[in-house]
Amino acid sequence: MKYFLGVDGGQSGTTALIGDETGRLLGWGEAGPCNHAGAAEGRAKLERAVTESLAAACARAGLDAGTVEFEAACFGMSGGPEDKRDILASILRARTLIVTNDAVIALAGATAQGHGIIVIAGTGSIAFGRHPEGAKARAGGWGYIFGDEGSAFDIARQALRAALRMEEGWGPPTSLRATLLEATGSHSANEVLHRFYTPEWPRSRVATLAQLVDVAASEADAVAADILTRAAQDLALLGASVRSQLWKTGDLVEVAYIGGVFQSRMLLERFRLLVELEEGNRCSPPRYGPAEGALLEAYRAAGLAIPVILPMG
Repeated sequence: MKYFLGVDGGQSGTTALIGDETGRLLGWGEAGPCNHAGAAEGRAKLERAVTESLAAACARAGLDAGTVEFEAACFGMSGGPEDKRDILASILRARTLIVTNDAVIALAGATAQGHGIIVIAGTGSIAFGRHPEGAKARAGGWGYIFGDEGSAFDIARQALRAALRMEEGWGPPTSLRATLLEATGSHSANEVLHRFYTPEWPRSRVATLAQLVDVAASEADAVAADILTRAAQDLALLGASVRSQLWKTGDLVEVAYIGGVFQSRMLLERFRLLVELEEGNRCSPPRYGPAEGALLEAYRAAGLAIPVILPMG
Protein backbone atom coordinates (compact mmCIF):
# COMPACT_ATOMS: atom_id res chain seq x y z
CA MET A 1 0.00 0.00 0.00
CA LYS A 2 1.25 3.45 -0.89
CA TYR A 3 0.57 6.38 1.40
CA PHE A 4 0.16 10.08 0.64
CA LEU A 5 0.34 13.12 2.89
CA GLY A 6 -1.20 16.57 2.62
CA VAL A 7 -0.49 19.31 5.16
CA ASP A 8 -2.00 22.76 5.56
CA GLY A 9 0.40 24.79 7.69
CA GLY A 10 -1.00 28.19 8.53
CA GLN A 11 -1.20 31.08 10.96
CA SER A 12 -4.01 29.56 13.00
CA GLY A 13 -3.02 25.90 12.98
CA THR A 14 -1.59 22.89 11.14
CA THR A 15 -3.67 20.06 9.69
CA ALA A 16 -2.23 16.82 8.30
CA LEU A 17 -4.18 14.28 6.21
CA ILE A 18 -3.02 10.80 5.18
CA GLY A 19 -4.61 8.95 2.27
CA ASP A 20 -4.02 5.67 0.50
CA GLU A 21 -3.57 5.09 -3.24
CA THR A 22 -7.33 4.72 -3.80
CA GLY A 23 -8.08 8.20 -2.45
CA ARG A 24 -9.44 7.00 0.88
CA LEU A 25 -8.68 9.19 3.89
CA LEU A 26 -6.92 7.09 6.53
CA GLY A 27 -6.10 9.59 9.25
CA TRP A 28 -5.93 13.22 10.23
CA GLY A 29 -4.15 15.28 12.88
CA GLU A 30 -4.05 18.87 14.06
CA ALA A 31 -1.50 21.02 15.89
CA GLY A 32 -0.50 24.64 16.40
CA PRO A 33 0.58 27.26 13.83
CA CYS A 34 3.77 26.93 11.81
CA ASN A 35 3.89 29.93 9.48
CA HIS A 36 7.39 31.21 10.31
CA ALA A 37 10.71 29.35 10.45
CA GLY A 38 13.41 32.02 10.12
CA ALA A 39 14.36 32.36 13.78
CA ALA A 40 15.19 29.47 16.10
CA GLU A 41 11.87 29.89 17.90
CA GLY A 42 10.00 29.78 14.62
CA ARG A 43 11.84 26.66 13.48
CA ALA A 44 11.03 24.91 16.75
CA LYS A 45 7.35 25.86 16.38
CA LEU A 46 7.30 24.53 12.82
CA GLU A 47 8.95 21.24 13.78
CA ARG A 48 6.60 20.78 16.73
CA ALA A 49 3.45 21.54 14.73
CA VAL A 50 4.37 19.22 11.86
CA THR A 51 5.57 16.42 14.15
CA GLU A 52 2.47 16.56 16.35
CA SER A 53 -0.05 16.77 13.50
CA LEU A 54 1.73 13.97 11.61
CA ALA A 55 1.87 11.75 14.71
CA ALA A 56 -1.87 12.21 15.32
CA ALA A 57 -2.68 11.42 11.68
CA CYS A 58 -0.48 8.34 11.71
CA ALA A 59 -2.04 7.11 14.95
CA ARG A 60 -5.52 7.30 13.43
CA ALA A 61 -4.25 5.59 10.27
CA GLY A 62 -2.56 2.80 12.23
CA LEU A 63 0.89 3.80 10.95
CA ASP A 64 4.22 4.29 12.71
CA ALA A 65 5.14 7.96 12.30
CA GLY A 66 8.82 7.11 12.76
CA THR A 67 9.05 4.57 9.92
CA VAL A 68 6.31 5.35 7.39
CA GLU A 69 7.47 6.51 3.97
CA PHE A 70 5.08 8.51 1.82
CA GLU A 71 4.91 8.11 -1.92
CA ALA A 72 4.30 11.86 -2.10
CA ALA A 73 3.79 14.61 0.45
CA CYS A 74 2.60 18.16 -0.15
CA PHE A 75 2.91 21.00 2.35
CA GLY A 76 1.11 24.30 1.77
CA MET A 77 2.71 26.85 4.04
CA SER A 78 1.52 30.29 5.07
CA GLY A 79 4.36 32.80 5.06
CA GLY A 80 6.11 31.21 2.07
CA PRO A 81 7.81 27.85 1.49
CA GLU A 82 11.38 28.99 0.83
CA ASP A 83 12.89 28.39 4.28
CA LYS A 84 10.95 25.25 5.17
CA ARG A 85 11.92 22.49 2.72
CA ASP A 86 15.09 21.36 4.52
CA ILE A 87 13.30 21.34 7.85
CA LEU A 88 10.42 19.25 6.52
CA ALA A 89 12.74 16.84 4.74
CA SER A 90 14.43 16.12 8.08
CA ILE A 91 11.12 15.35 9.79
CA LEU A 92 9.58 12.77 7.42
CA ARG A 93 10.41 10.47 4.55
CA ALA A 94 8.75 11.01 1.19
CA ARG A 95 9.74 9.91 -2.32
CA THR A 96 8.35 13.20 -3.63
CA LEU A 97 8.22 16.25 -1.37
CA ILE A 98 6.33 19.37 -2.49
CA VAL A 99 6.60 22.53 -0.41
CA THR A 100 4.43 25.35 -1.70
CA ASN A 101 2.28 28.20 -0.40
CA ASP A 102 -1.19 28.15 1.07
CA ALA A 103 -2.83 29.68 -2.00
CA VAL A 104 -1.75 26.74 -4.16
CA ILE A 105 -3.33 24.11 -1.91
CA ALA A 106 -6.45 26.23 -1.43
CA LEU A 107 -7.00 26.22 -5.20
CA ALA A 108 -6.05 22.54 -5.46
CA GLY A 109 -8.95 21.65 -3.19
CA ALA A 110 -11.37 24.28 -4.39
CA THR A 111 -12.03 23.25 -7.99
CA ALA A 112 -12.63 19.94 -9.71
CA GLN A 113 -9.22 19.66 -11.40
CA GLY A 114 -7.21 22.13 -9.34
CA HIS A 115 -7.43 24.69 -12.15
CA GLY A 116 -9.15 28.07 -12.07
CA ILE A 117 -8.97 30.90 -9.56
CA ILE A 118 -9.16 31.01 -5.78
CA VAL A 119 -9.80 34.27 -3.96
CA ILE A 120 -8.75 34.05 -0.31
CA ALA A 121 -9.94 36.60 2.24
CA GLY A 122 -9.22 35.88 5.87
CA THR A 123 -6.93 37.97 8.04
CA GLY A 124 -5.15 38.83 4.77
CA SER A 125 -6.12 38.47 1.12
CA ILE A 126 -4.73 37.11 -2.14
CA ALA A 127 -5.97 35.66 -5.44
CA PHE A 128 -4.21 32.80 -7.18
CA GLY A 129 -4.87 31.03 -10.45
CA ARG A 130 -3.63 28.03 -12.40
CA HIS A 131 -4.35 27.43 -16.08
CA PRO A 132 -4.96 23.85 -17.29
CA GLU A 133 -1.71 24.11 -19.28
CA GLY A 134 0.23 24.86 -16.11
CA ALA A 135 0.71 28.65 -16.13
CA LYS A 136 0.18 30.33 -12.74
CA ALA A 137 -0.51 33.88 -11.62
CA ARG A 138 -1.34 35.77 -8.46
CA ALA A 139 -2.63 39.17 -7.40
CA GLY A 140 -2.43 40.78 -3.97
CA GLY A 141 -0.99 39.13 -0.90
CA TRP A 142 1.34 42.05 -0.18
CA GLY A 143 0.75 42.03 3.58
CA TYR A 144 -1.21 44.30 5.87
CA ILE A 145 0.97 47.41 5.40
CA PHE A 146 0.90 47.61 1.62
CA GLY A 147 -2.01 45.39 0.65
CA ASP A 148 -4.51 42.79 1.94
CA GLU A 149 -7.37 44.70 0.33
CA GLY A 150 -10.76 43.24 1.20
CA SER A 151 -9.35 41.20 4.08
CA ALA A 152 -10.79 41.06 7.58
CA PHE A 153 -7.94 43.23 8.84
CA ASP A 154 -8.57 45.77 6.09
CA ILE A 155 -12.30 45.86 6.86
CA ALA A 156 -11.55 46.51 10.55
CA ARG A 157 -8.99 49.15 9.57
CA GLN A 158 -11.54 50.93 7.36
CA ALA A 159 -14.05 50.82 10.22
CA LEU A 160 -11.59 52.55 12.56
CA ARG A 161 -10.80 55.15 9.91
CA ALA A 162 -14.52 55.89 9.61
CA ALA A 163 -14.79 56.19 13.39
CA LEU A 164 -11.82 58.58 13.52
CA ARG A 165 -13.29 60.77 10.78
CA MET A 166 -16.61 60.93 12.59
CA GLU A 167 -14.89 61.79 15.87
CA GLU A 168 -12.95 64.64 14.26
CA GLY A 169 -15.99 65.98 12.44
CA TRP A 170 -15.00 65.38 8.82
CA GLY A 171 -16.77 62.07 8.25
CA PRO A 172 -20.41 60.95 8.23
CA PRO A 173 -22.03 59.56 11.39
CA THR A 174 -21.77 55.82 11.87
CA SER A 175 -22.58 53.30 14.58
CA LEU A 176 -19.11 51.83 14.03
CA ARG A 177 -17.56 54.34 16.42
CA ALA A 178 -19.67 53.22 19.38
CA THR A 179 -19.27 49.60 18.37
CA LEU A 180 -15.48 49.79 18.31
CA LEU A 181 -15.36 51.65 21.62
CA GLU A 182 -17.43 48.95 23.29
CA ALA A 183 -15.50 46.08 21.71
CA THR A 184 -12.13 47.45 22.82
CA GLY A 185 -13.08 49.06 26.13
CA SER A 186 -12.02 52.49 24.87
CA HIS A 187 -13.30 56.03 25.45
CA SER A 188 -12.48 57.42 22.00
CA ALA A 189 -11.62 56.27 18.52
CA ASN A 190 -8.17 57.75 19.06
CA GLU A 191 -7.73 55.44 22.05
CA VAL A 192 -8.79 52.49 19.88
CA LEU A 193 -6.09 53.49 17.40
CA HIS A 194 -3.40 53.41 20.08
CA ARG A 195 -4.63 50.07 21.42
CA PHE A 196 -4.16 48.57 17.96
CA TYR A 197 -0.46 49.41 18.12
CA THR A 198 0.04 47.36 21.30
CA PRO A 199 0.90 43.63 21.64
CA GLU A 200 -2.54 43.06 23.20
CA TRP A 201 -4.11 43.73 19.80
CA PRO A 202 -2.14 41.79 17.19
CA ARG A 203 -3.29 41.84 13.59
CA SER A 204 -5.24 38.60 13.96
CA ARG A 205 -7.26 40.03 16.85
CA VAL A 206 -7.96 43.30 15.04
CA ALA A 207 -9.23 41.25 12.10
CA THR A 208 -11.94 39.65 14.26
CA LEU A 209 -13.65 43.06 14.48
CA ALA A 210 -14.64 42.75 10.81
CA GLN A 211 -17.64 40.76 12.03
CA LEU A 212 -18.92 43.89 13.78
CA VAL A 213 -18.87 45.77 10.48
CA ASP A 214 -21.09 43.09 8.96
CA VAL A 215 -23.53 43.41 11.88
CA ALA A 216 -23.62 47.18 11.49
CA ALA A 217 -24.22 46.88 7.75
CA SER A 218 -27.10 44.46 8.34
CA GLU A 219 -28.63 47.08 10.64
CA ALA A 220 -28.61 49.64 7.82
CA ASP A 221 -25.44 51.55 8.73
CA ALA A 222 -24.52 53.15 5.39
CA VAL A 223 -20.84 53.57 6.22
CA ALA A 224 -20.47 49.90 7.19
CA ALA A 225 -22.32 48.80 4.05
CA ASP A 226 -19.99 50.94 1.95
CA ILE A 227 -16.94 49.33 3.58
CA LEU A 228 -18.22 45.84 2.73
CA THR A 229 -19.12 46.88 -0.81
CA ARG A 230 -15.62 48.22 -1.43
CA ALA A 231 -14.10 45.08 0.08
CA ALA A 232 -16.15 42.92 -2.29
CA GLN A 233 -15.03 45.07 -5.21
CA ASP A 234 -11.37 44.81 -4.22
CA LEU A 235 -11.58 41.01 -3.93
CA ALA A 236 -13.37 40.73 -7.28
CA LEU A 237 -10.65 42.89 -8.85
CA LEU A 238 -7.95 40.58 -7.51
CA GLY A 239 -9.69 37.64 -9.17
CA ALA A 240 -10.16 39.61 -12.39
CA SER A 241 -6.46 40.46 -12.47
CA VAL A 242 -5.52 36.79 -12.24
CA ARG A 243 -8.02 35.90 -14.96
CA SER A 244 -6.61 38.54 -17.33
CA GLN A 245 -3.10 37.13 -16.84
CA LEU A 246 -4.05 33.53 -17.68
CA TRP A 247 -7.22 33.36 -19.78
CA LYS A 248 -8.76 34.95 -22.83
CA THR A 249 -12.07 36.80 -22.86
CA GLY A 250 -14.97 34.36 -22.79
CA ASP A 251 -12.96 31.33 -21.60
CA LEU A 252 -14.74 29.21 -19.00
CA VAL A 253 -13.09 29.66 -15.60
CA GLU A 254 -14.01 28.28 -12.18
CA VAL A 255 -13.66 30.96 -9.51
CA ALA A 256 -13.83 29.81 -5.90
CA TYR A 257 -13.65 31.75 -2.65
CA ILE A 258 -12.47 30.86 0.82
CA GLY A 259 -11.90 32.64 4.12
CA GLY A 260 -13.84 34.12 7.01
CA VAL A 261 -14.63 37.36 5.19
CA PHE A 262 -17.03 35.50 2.91
CA GLN A 263 -19.22 34.64 5.90
CA SER A 264 -20.72 38.08 5.34
CA ARG A 265 -23.77 37.47 3.17
CA MET A 266 -23.79 41.07 1.96
CA LEU A 267 -20.15 40.95 0.88
CA LEU A 268 -20.45 37.49 -0.66
CA GLU A 269 -23.51 38.38 -2.75
CA ARG A 270 -21.79 41.48 -4.10
CA PHE A 271 -18.58 39.56 -4.78
CA ARG A 272 -20.33 36.77 -6.69
CA LEU A 273 -22.32 39.27 -8.73
CA LEU A 274 -19.17 41.13 -9.76
CA VAL A 275 -17.22 37.95 -10.56
CA GLU A 276 -19.97 36.50 -12.73
CA LEU A 277 -20.32 39.73 -14.71
CA GLU A 278 -17.21 38.50 -16.53
CA GLU A 279 -18.25 36.23 -19.40
CA GLY A 280 -17.24 32.63 -18.72
CA ASN A 281 -16.77 32.91 -14.96
CA ARG A 282 -18.53 30.44 -12.67
CA CYS A 283 -18.31 31.37 -8.99
CA SER A 284 -18.80 28.82 -6.22
CA PRO A 285 -17.59 27.79 -2.76
CA PRO A 286 -14.64 25.38 -2.59
CA ARG A 287 -15.19 21.64 -3.02
CA TYR A 288 -12.59 20.83 -0.33
CA GLY A 289 -10.52 22.76 2.19
CA PRO A 290 -6.78 23.52 1.90
CA ALA A 291 -5.64 20.37 3.73
CA GLU A 292 -7.58 18.18 1.30
CA GLY A 293 -6.14 20.32 -1.48
CA ALA A 294 -2.62 19.51 -0.27
CA LEU A 295 -3.46 15.80 -0.30
CA LEU A 296 -4.86 16.07 -3.84
CA GLU A 297 -1.64 17.84 -4.91
CA ALA A 298 0.34 14.91 -3.49
CA TYR A 299 -1.75 12.52 -5.58
CA ARG A 300 -1.25 14.63 -8.71
CA ALA A 301 2.50 14.78 -8.13
CA ALA A 302 2.53 10.97 -8.18
CA GLY A 303 0.54 10.88 -11.42
CA LEU A 304 -2.71 9.74 -9.80
CA ALA A 305 -5.97 11.32 -10.95
CA ILE A 306 -7.98 11.06 -7.73
CA PRO A 307 -11.31 12.85 -8.39
CA VAL A 308 -12.63 12.78 -4.83
CA ILE A 309 -11.33 12.03 -1.36
CA LEU A 310 -13.21 9.15 0.23
CA PRO A 311 -14.05 9.54 3.94
CA MET A 312 -12.53 7.38 6.64
CA GLY A 313 -14.32 4.21 7.67
